[in-house]
Amino acid sequence: MVEAQAGGGGLQFVLHVVRGRWFSLFASFLIMSGAGATYLFGTYSQEIKLSLGYDQTTLVLLGFFKDLGANVGVLSGLIAEVSPTWFVLLVGAAMNFTGYFMIWFSVIGKISKPKVWQMCIYICLGANSQNFANTGALVTSVRNFPESRGNMIGLLKGFTGLSGAIMTQLYLAVYGNDAQSLILLIAWLPAALSLVFVYTIREMKVVRQPNQQTVFFHCLLISIVLALFLMVMTLLEKAVSFSHAAYVVAAAVSCALLFSPLLVFIREELAIWRQMKQMPVDNGGAANTNAENPPVTVEDNELNQIPEPQKEINSKTSTSSSCFSKIFFEKPARGEDYTILQALLSTDMLILFLATFCGLGSSLTAVDNMGQIGGSLGYPKTTVKSFLSLLSIWNFFGRIFSGFVSESLLVRYKFPRTLMMTLVLLLSCIGLLLIAFPFPRSLYVASIIIGFSFGAQLPLLFTIISELFGLKYYSTLFNCGQLASPLGSYILNVKVTGPLYDREALKDLGIKGLTRASVKELTCMGSQCYRLAFIILASVTFFGAMASLILVARTRQFYKGDIYKKFKEQADAPDTEMASSNSNNKTS
Repeated sequence: MVEAQAGGGGLQFVLHVVRGRWFSLFASFLIMSGAGATYLFGTYSQEIKLSLGYDQTTLVLLGFFKDLGANVGVLSGLIAEVSPTWFVLLVGAAMNFTGYFMIWFSVIGKISKPKVWQMCIYICLGANSQNFANTGALVTSVRNFPESRGNMIGLLKGFTGLSGAIMTQLYLAVYGNDAQSLILLIAWLPAALSLVFVYTIREMKVVRQPNQQTVFFHCLLISIVLALFLMVMTLLEKAVSFSHAAYVVAAAVSCALLFSPLLVFIREELAIWRQMKQMPVDNGGAANTNAENPPVTVEDNELNQIPEPQKEINSKTSTSSSCFSKIFFEKPARGEDYTILQALLSTDMLILFLATFCGLGSSLTAVDNMGQIGGSLGYPKTTVKSFLSLLSIWNFFGRIFSGFVSESLLVRYKFPRTLMMTLVLLLSCIGLLLIAFPFPRSLYVASIIIGFSFGAQLPLLFTIISELFGLKYYSTLFNCGQLASPLGSYILNVKVTGPLYDREALKDLGIKGLTRASVKELTCMGSQCYRLAFIILASVTFFGAMASLILVARTRQFYKGDIYKKFKEQADAPDTEMASSNSNNKTS
């Protein structure tokens, strides 16, 4: 009998863990770790080029559609507004598998050679799936841990930044150094992760826990160790010839580090489980239920969103002028739930969009041209690859830093997160100027600064949007906010940096007495190749920093208050009600 009870208790604990908020967060970590397939385009793009006989112009076109799909996530946000999380994850899994599987089929010759426009659709479809993973995992996690959203977004985006390196280790261990098989891995692995955890990731009741920050810092330490290990392995694999067994060991260590947060979360759930078991019986059997994490059902959400009768009557009698007034003049206070139109047409969002356009647009331009910048300054190819590795690892550290440090400064000193955005943009200006006015080994420093500031901007953007405009329509709003990134990259890269580089390259040809027709590839050598372009980029980024400084002034009073007060009251309310109910029961 005792053994049966022990076995039943063990099963109940397993169910308690799987249904809990912490396991949902762990599942989100894994899904985000597979949501960065777009970072691997440079690894398998050459296989597409060779197998399908494309020229460089066509390959660049594919790269544009890849970036377009990866950054336009409004569709996933709108779907998330009207459907449960499991449906968003399933749609993303289907898009990921369909898009990349068709690319793999095309590359290995299982189907007839597709037209270029068909390949553009395939890669755009596959890349767009990562927005569904972002929306399903990131938005749900922020709503489950609203008081730690900075830490949450920093961790989740940090794992996304590491996903390319993680999948590289896995494909080397499973398939060997075969770029075609990498496309197959990208097709099935992220889709499989979404399918496995499709019902685990869901919104749950918010519960305040005193050691919550400690748990997040443990996850931070694990992610840093994972990032350093991946960086060391990436550099070693470029310098030393590895056997297949060595690749398997590296992949096993990577997976062990990736799954390590689960041990931290199980320890946390065990403490909660023991506390629940010690609760007195007169709590109405609360100890035998998953009181900490009851899932928020669709019916609960619908009941919470039912308008009051008077409001319904008012909405029926309202005129078009009153709707116009609500959008532009009767907006909620900052931190309350804005409607989509109220947020998108607000001055705060327009300033934030402008700062993001300038900052992320310039940073993306620098990242996309880093390889060619190194070549123009005379760095050898092996050194140029080191720049890209530095960009990747410091991109991760920037994401983690902006999440945890901005959260800590906000809680302790009421330091506005918008001011952190201003400082990050000013730091980015320094990195851009180091490229405009290079000196020996300055590109190493520039790679670190640009990678760090680039990584820091996106988590700050997502967190600021959630704080200023509420979480009700967060799925759509954060996807709309990141549209500034590809728009800025297109204008600053395609329309500014590219033509200015070509102009300098034509000047070099003229000095040598050659014409454009006499050379196959237009290249430029020297520090002047990118000087004017990056002076412009630094100026644009500085303008974005000044714009964000206006947002700092506008939101100064908001950040001085307790911006998480509403969520604390919601978390404390059930405990107060339960204590009141128990007191009444004892009195009666």
